[in-house]
Amino acid sequence: MKTILPIFILFFLFSCKNDVDNMEAVAYDSAAEMSEPMADKVSYAPSESSSPEIEQKIIKTAKLTFETDDLAETTEQVRKAVKDNKASIEKDVEGKNNHSIYRKITVRIPNQNFEGFITAVGKGVSYFDEKEISSDDVTAEFIDTEARLKAKKTLEARYLELLKKAGKVSEILEIEKELSTIREEIESKEGQLKYMQSQVAMSSVYLEFYKTKPAESGVAQSYGNKMGNALETGFLRVSSLFLWILNVWPFILILVVLFFIIRRRFKRKKA
Repeated sequence: MKTILPIFILFFLFSCKNDVDNMEAVAYDSAAEMSEPMADKVSYAPSESSSPEIEQKIIKTAKLTFETDDLAETTEQVRKAVKDNKASIEKDVEGKNNHSIYRKITVRIPNQNFEGFITAVGKGVSYFDEKEISSDDVTAEFIDTEARLKAKKTLEARYLELLKKAGKVSEILEIEKELSTIREEIESKEGQLKYMQSQVAMSSVYLEFYKTKPAESGVAQSYGNKMGNALETGFLRVSSLFLWILNVWPFILILVVLFFIIRRRFKRKKA
């Protein structure tokens, strides 16, 4: 009996792995079928035996950039749209550059309120510098991950049953090692599902609006400011000339020596 038990355990382990591989292959094929056009599936399936409608998993994102005359008023309009559509502000950044004062706001909003929020924010905007709206259908990926997770949990249950029957320490350690690997894979799949579910449930909208700074023209400078600027400019030019001389001093020295040699020879010839 002691000789037969290890053989039985090895056979059971091999059989479990084959089963889960087959289950994952079926899950993959099922997910691949979900990616086919729905119209094709409806045209060939009888209405009496059609499977329940599968909820689509779509991740929506939008990026809007536009100019405004009043930053404070536009910010208030965005906050009102956030409140009315049960959204939340994830990030709010304001700043300025050489040409404009800007504000960048990232909003997380329930998927069903996505279009309403875009309309509310864009109210009064005559022109968008950038308006990008995208939808990513992750239905097939979601179903595939869900099916693989179910297969891994089934395999885990089988290993737990096998662990109860194991008698040797080496067999227990081997089964526990396999269980640890399966548990890590299960947690990874669960994390993927939670992330996709959160992305599907809450859409992301990236807003950037700005106000152009008025051009600073026609500003009269005082005489003292002009003198200061002139002195500064002159000092910079002298510094540049000095640096240039330092870079070419060997050539200047050679020219000076050549000048004196030629001058001396000319004087000898003249004498």
